[in-house]
Amino acid sequence: MQNKNLTLTNIIIAITVLMYIIQININYGSLVLGLNRYMVIEGFWWQPLSTMFAHGGIGHLGMNMFVLYQFGNAVERYKGKTVLFIAYFVFGLLTSLVSFLYILFLDNHVNLVGASGAICALLGYVALVDTYQRKGIVTWILLISVAPLLIGLPIAWYSHLIGLAIGYTGGLLLRKFKN
Repeated sequence: MQNKNLTLTNIIIAITVLMYIIQININYGSLVLGLNRYMVIEGFWWQPLSTMFAHGGIGHLGMNMFVLYQFGNAVERYKGKTVLFIAYFVFGLLTSLVSFLYILFLDNHVNLVGASGAICALLGYVALVDTYQRKGIVTWILLISVAPLLIGLPIAWYSHLIGLAIGYTGGLLLRKFKN
């Protein structure tokens, strides 16, 4: 008998929650696991991946995991575990690396934490394959990227937009290779 709750998405969520617990229990956990200039200064090579698991607080974690639960399970159900893995981890890593270039050259005092770049990459993929949701997804990503800035919240708006673009473009490449 197969357990319907044991999806790759739910495993990613469980690992993310566990990593957040680790992050808040180690000295300078956000700096060590977040994405920042220490990647090149101190050789913290794991940061493009670990930033996807580190978060800025329980609310940040909860919000990201809620969206991942909804869209990750849907992608996994309709497109399979491999596509989910590519759309979340591969496109998420690419989002981290391009976001790091933004940090390195434009704002090197930033410490980027959160799964939202990878989630936006996943949503970029969904926007490509589900034209019915496309406008809503793009609008939502623009809203979560701009509205917090207007009230002074320090969010990585660029990571959201980079993720959306990489997810959409990566989905086009995925389509090409599958055909």
